[in-house]
Amino acid sequence: MSDYIKIRYEIDGAIAHIILDRPEKRNALDDTIVAEIKQALKVANENGEIRVVAIEGAGSDFCSGADLSVLQKIARSSIIENLEDTGLLMELFIQIRNLNKPVVAVVKGRALAGGCGLATACDLILANESAQFGYPEVKIGFIPAMVMAILRRSVSEKRAFELVTSGEPISANEAERIGLINQVYPDSDFNSKVAEYLSNLSRKSASAVFLTKRLLYQMDGMSFETALKSGMDANTICRVTEDCQQGIAKFLKK
Repeated sequence: MSDYIKIRYEIDGAIAHIILDRPEKRNALDDTIVAEIKQALKVANENGEIRVVAIEGAGSDFCSGADLSVLQKIARSSIIENLEDTGLLMELFIQIRNLNKPVVAVVKGRALAGGCGLATACDLILANESAQFGYPEVKIGFIPAMVMAILRRSVSEKRAFELVTSGEPISANEAERIGLINQVYPDSDFNSKVAEYLSNLSRKSASAVFLTKRLLYQMDGMSFETALKSGMDANTICRVTEDCQQGIAKFLKK
C-alpha cells in the first residue's frame, strides 16, 4: 500500500505480510515505522479474510533495534517526553497481544534490542538457522524493560535474567532450545518452510484460534480455579460457533 513509507503491507490469500522496509538501516525502529506497524495490524485485524499476520524484515536482517535518531532523541528528552515515547511501543505490544489473529515473527538474520522485543511480542517466532536473538541494551546502560513482561512468560526466570543482563546474542538453535522461539529452518529452504507453516496455520478455524489466543493470555495471573472457570466459559462459547458445529458434524460422518 502506498500509504506506508517504511513498511510494506502485502496480502497473500489469508495471510497478511507486514514487512519492515528499511534494509539499509537493518529495519531499525523509529516512531514512523512503529506507527505504520500499528496501522497495518489494525487493517489486518478488520479484514475478515485474513487469518494470520506475519511480521518480517526486508533484506538480510529482521530488525536491529532502535534507530540512531531515536537514541539521540532519548538522550535529549525529559522524563515526561520519554514516558510518552515509550508508550508508543507499549501500545504496539498490547495490540499484538489483543489482535484477533495470530501474529508470527518471521526472523532472518539479526533480531536485536527493540527488534528482538518486537519478535518476542509476537505469538509465534519462526527463524532461519543463521538468525541471532539478543537484548544488548545493558551494554549502553539501558534495559529491555517492557519486553521483560513477555520474555519471562516465554522462558524460565533464570534464562530471562541471563539474556537481559549479559546482553549477548544467542543463535536460533539456542533460542529454540530454551523456548524463546518456535521453529528453526535451514537457510536454504527457509522461505518455503515458512510459507508452508503460515499456510497450515491459516487453514485452522479462525474462531477456535481467536478463542484459544484470548483464553491463553487471559490466564496470566489467574488463580487455578479462575483459569478453569474461564476455560469453561470459552469452551461453552466455542461449542456454538459455526466452525465447531461444522467440525463436529464432519467428524460424526466418518
